[in-house]
Amino acid sequence: MGVAGFPFSSPKAFYEWVDLCEGSAIDSIWFSERLVSSSPNLEPMTAMAAVAGRTKRLKFGMNAIVLPFRDPLILAKECATLDYLSGGRLLPAFGVGNENAPEFGATGRNPQGRGAYSDEVILCLTRFWNEERVTHEGAHFRYHDVTITPRPVQRPLPVWIGGSSEAAIRRTARLGSGWLAGLQSPAQVRPVVAAIRRESLAAGRPIDDDHYGAGFAFRFGSVDEPEVQRSTKAFARIPGAPDPLAYLAVGDAAAIAARAAEYVDAGISKFVLRPVAESDEGWMEQTRRLIEEVIPLVHA
Repeated sequence: MGVAGFPFSSPKAFYEWVDLCEGSAIDSIWFSERLVSSSPNLEPMTAMAAVAGRTKRLKFGMNAIVLPFRDPLILAKECATLDYLSGGRLLPAFGVGNENAPEFGATGRNPQGRGAYSDEVILCLTRFWNEERVTHEGAHFRYHDVTITPRPVQRPLPVWIGGSSEAAIRRTARLGSGWLAGLQSPAQVRPVVAAIRRESLAAGRPIDDDHYGAGFAFRFGSVDEPEVQRSTKAFARIPGAPDPLAYLAVGDAAAIAARAAEYVDAGISKFVLRPVAESDEGWMEQTRRLIEEVIPLVHA
């Protein structure tokens, strides 16, 4: 399940939804990152810590942490701590961010060169998690004889990469263990999956076929409903976003499962789904119906 912003009326309502997910067949909860926003948005690392303390089974991930705003040693320590205290339930995903993201202007940072910066961050993260002592001399960071403990329970800790540019494809092939799509239709996802498979094979480290993910929004209902109409208009305003009706899944359980099947045909096997709902009751109802009607249908 994906959480964009904070679509709940209160922390109590949020935790009630988390409890619903915990008691179901849902695998994990994913948080989007937006550090600067006039609308409510949870900071992903803190939100995942809250979920870890609330649950015993659910995994949790970030879709995705924007690396140009993060220090690799601090981020490595945060991830290791989360994975250790949760018993190995962290699913890390990283991206370079959009050059037009408001965080760059708000912090006075230059988005140029963010790809090379992010590559070095990922390299440092994986070394901190897996090596006893790390000495690193790079273009952006220098560390001498660094050790972090406790280390992640998962060895190795997965590194999922976001983005669909040629640079992101190369980054996934060289440094990642999985790929997570953004706001993309099955038709947009297909060539990216194929390119990552080619690049990772050429790099001598093929990505597992089960490590390609995508997300879409869903609603049990009709495209004529006000919630869906507002959602399609919002998607239409996002630069580069697909046709909303090629991304959203609206209808009954069969319609939602059919949309997932389109992504499966494009090479996807992991899914982050987000309800199209505008109230606590809506989120609970849509999630409950997904649990009761779609997950059994897909598993069967």
